[in-house]
Amino acid sequence: MNRILFIIPLLAFLFTILTTSASEADETRTLSPEVLWEMKRAGSPAISPDGRWVVAPVTRYTVKNDKSHTDLWLFAADGSVERQLTVSGFAAGQPVFSPDGSKLVFVSRRDSDDASQIYLLPLREPGEAMRLTEVPTGVSAPKWAGDHIYFITRVWPDDGWDEMATRIKKNRDSHMSAHTWNALPYAHWDHWIDEERQAHLYRIPAAGGDIEPVTLPTGWELPRSSQGVSSYDVAPDNSWVAFTADSKRDGVDPETDIFLVRPGSSQAINITEANEASDGSPLFSPCSRYLAFNQQRIKGFYADTRRLVIHNLQTGRQREVTGDWDRSADGLVWMPGGTGLYGAIDDAGTRRIYHIDADTGTPRAVTGETDFSGLDISGNGTLVALNQSFMYPPRLVVVDTGNGQTRRIDTINDDILANVDMGTYESVTYTGAEGNDIQMWVHYPPGFDKNKKYPLFLLIHGGPHSGISDGFHFRWNAQTFASWGYVTAWHNFHGSSGFGQEFTDAINPDWITKPYDDTRKAAEWFAGQPWIDETRMVAGGGSYGGYLSSILLGKEHPFNALLIHAPVYNFYSQMASDFAVHSTRFGHYWEDPSLYSELSPHYYAGNFNTPALIIHGQQDLRVPVGQAFELFRTLQSRGVDSRLIYYPDENHWILKPNNSIYWYSQVRKWIEQYAAPGGR
Repeated sequence: MNRILFIIPLLAFLFTILTTSASEADETRTLSPEVLWEMKRAGSPAISPDGRWVVAPVTRYTVKNDKSHTDLWLFAADGSVERQLTVSGFAAGQPVFSPDGSKLVFVSRRDSDDASQIYLLPLREPGEAMRLTEVPTGVSAPKWAGDHIYFITRVWPDDGWDEMATRIKKNRDSHMSAHTWNALPYAHWDHWIDEERQAHLYRIPAAGGDIEPVTLPTGWELPRSSQGVSSYDVAPDNSWVAFTADSKRDGVDPETDIFLVRPGSSQAINITEANEASDGSPLFSPCSRYLAFNQQRIKGFYADTRRLVIHNLQTGRQREVTGDWDRSADGLVWMPGGTGLYGAIDDAGTRRIYHIDADTGTPRAVTGETDFSGLDISGNGTLVALNQSFMYPPRLVVVDTGNGQTRRIDTINDDILANVDMGTYESVTYTGAEGNDIQMWVHYPPGFDKNKKYPLFLLIHGGPHSGISDGFHFRWNAQTFASWGYVTAWHNFHGSSGFGQEFTDAINPDWITKPYDDTRKAAEWFAGQPWIDETRMVAGGGSYGGYLSSILLGKEHPFNALLIHAPVYNFYSQMASDFAVHSTRFGHYWEDPSLYSELSPHYYAGNFNTPALIIHGQQDLRVPVGQAFELFRTLQSRGVDSRLIYYPDENHWILKPNNSIYWYSQVRKWIEQYAAPGGR
């Protein structure tokens, strides 16, 4: 009897373990689109001058109403603190510490604000955030130097603040919706540009007071198409302000230069006038004696290598620091002593942190695997960054600049990823066009069995000069695609960034030959693998990826079906975009019609016979939506199985939660129709 009494609880205990394990197994899930939208998204961090505290924006979404919620979170650099800092219900972002670290300013829109304003929050004593500005045109990109806080706003240059407020209210209440332009630019990505307004830099005393214009008196405005924290910088001692402006004042063919002005002066000096290509991202050294910036050489080529240049503010001399380095100097921060800089560098399929010596220009890789971005550094040299990979979204880390080791300081999304069954991935190299090596990321589905044969979903990235690096992608997540039962791959074809100037520029002006060859050879590489079923191959991409997919429609290829998102389909009607392909560097279509007829996919329509899913958004001004309608009508006219999905409220990307979930579901439905998922 005693033995029976012992066995009964034992059996109950074992039953509990087994049912608990089964329950936990049932809770395990793949990286579905729904899971992607459950995740919080950390933004670029700001670190306090003493290196103790880190503040970063964290965005979460509620799918049921398509709403985003961005709050500021506070983290201790040693990982001991992680808590929400700002009040929920009011979006907050762009955090900046005061020079002494006692206060924080950020941009938010609260209560009765008609536009985003700067708020100031004390950190060493109790207190609520206090609104510092009342700018009717709204503010962005704050920076704190000395006793002043600088910011950007888009103004009517001849109006005072009260007049601007009246104008904004009148426009808001008006039933007239027309836009009028007499010159370019008229649009950028997904918004119209009011040609009567200019982007200018202002400053306000940190203690409050009158707002003072900085760039308006000079007669130069910041670039109309886009402005942000990289558009200007302020010397720590407030002696100089550096900003970018179009020195040609020409929206058709702008020439971005760097200007210097002393606060309160109306005289701005163009320090890059001799260079016809773009100059940008000015950054003052901690001692206020030097200005670093990046400089390109090829006019009209946005992906030209960005070289690091250092300007001596005392002598006016400039020297190119990284002229012999075949990588772009991006995402830079100065070391506290001013002897060098750290940067987040696009380097052969991985965005690594590099140290660049300010004297010799010698680059040294600090990190190895996975991607880094959003660098910030404290006065004591503590380097903080965002770190991500294909396997996890951005995390906050402190980086050991000596050995590249990282220490994570957040736990964002750990509760979600703990029950997600991820696949695996690796980097491979195959022989592409002209016998050159091509790097490619290959993703395997969860439970991948190399003894079975799987279908292939080959992804074609956009740009074309935007290489795919080891980072987390919410819009086109290769692990999500793989979880459906596909081997999924991104190949960094000729033209991709991060592999040197010659490789990046190898496809200009011929956008077709080498990327097309690289894509076919990628498929051939997979066909030679014992775990790929070459009869189940599909491919697709967006933007330039949509362009190359449209080219595949008219050329020989091994794919059963294609996904074509926001495609550049007709080079002639692409002139309606905010960006005219090839026009600045290689001439307009009326100057060399043969070039455009050789490159435009619509000239290959006579050979279209591959089923295609076409997706586009009405608010896409980079690749206007008419491109998709033209392609869809062409395919339908030729009797090719095709489907068009149109989003009236999306731009070049699908950004709303419910629209994104639908996008993924329709992509899955389409490719499963032509390439059944799973290993066989």
